[in-house]
Amino acid sequence: MAVFTPVSDEDARNLLTDYTLGDFISLRGIAAGIENSNFFLNTTTGEYILTIFEVLTATQLPFYIELMHHLSGRGIPVPQPQTRKDGTRLFNLHGKPATIVTRLPGGYEPEPTVEHCRLTGQTLARAHLAAVDFPIHQPNLRGIDWWKKTAPIVYPYLVADTRAVLQTALAEQVRAVDTADWASLAQGPSHCDLFRDNVLFAGTRECPQMGGFIDFYFAGCDHWLFDVAVSVNDWCIDRNTGDLIPALVNAWLTAYASVRPFTEAERRVWPVMLRAAALRFWISRLYDFHLPRPAQTLKPHDPTHFERVLAARTRGPISPLPGST
Repeated sequence: MAVFTPVSDEDARNLLTDYTLGDFISLRGIAAGIENSNFFLNTTTGEYILTIFEVLTATQLPFYIELMHHLSGRGIPVPQPQTRKDGTRLFNLHGKPATIVTRLPGGYEPEPTVEHCRLTGQTLARAHLAAVDFPIHQPNLRGIDWWKKTAPIVYPYLVADTRAVLQTALAEQVRAVDTADWASLAQGPSHCDLFRDNVLFAGTRECPQMGGFIDFYFAGCDHWLFDVAVSVNDWCIDRNTGDLIPALVNAWLTAYASVRPFTEAERRVWPVMLRAAALRFWISRLYDFHLPRPAQTLKPHDPTHFERVLAARTRGPISPLPGST
């Protein structure tokens, strides 16, 4: 989330005439993230998030908007897209597609505990199962096809040793997707970006309550195990080294498996999938760092973080999935 496209108070007042969300109170830009323009929008009926999509197109967006609508209707705590008077949930603002969703309670936890990990793992499994009958299919747009296209773009910016590590990691993933285990993995709509700052908690640090999952705009149909690996690589690590913290990993995976047990194929490919998740974000952060887009409040992430995470997943050890023998 960031601010690429400015929005005035008058803009907000005008767009609210197409909703039944009450009268305008305030609008404030959100200075975090790298993909869309986001604003806190307060009205006389509640608190909302206004998002302007800077990269995703109007033809791609129904997947994300309707997925949130679908999950919200099944009791999963996610932002609920608001419906306009004409029955639509998307509109055009300053020549770009936009939407308004509910603002969830709570804030993100920068140093998650075992209980935060347990709540998040359990909720992600519920979200996966709730989306099984979602009728729209869209692949993960930042999946392996994107990695193969984007990695060569960043190679010229890397020293030889780093470039070789990236090439080796990508080659491993290209081989992995052609295996029978990979083809058998459970899949469906996935968040694909469930970092700790995309989950909100109410309550207290000692007794957290799930506020909900936010920022679905990297979601896509992918292997559910990839979604799990993305999360574990952020929630359950020592950020200085990238190493996994066993107590957090165990809490996260056990809670997930209590709702959707892991398969034998998932257990076998787990180490490779953890490296896949690290590789995906290393490539995207390299691209955003070396080829940034202009934004009023853009703060590119450090790509070396996921270089460390990938190195840690390569040298191990890696906690097995629950149920492993």
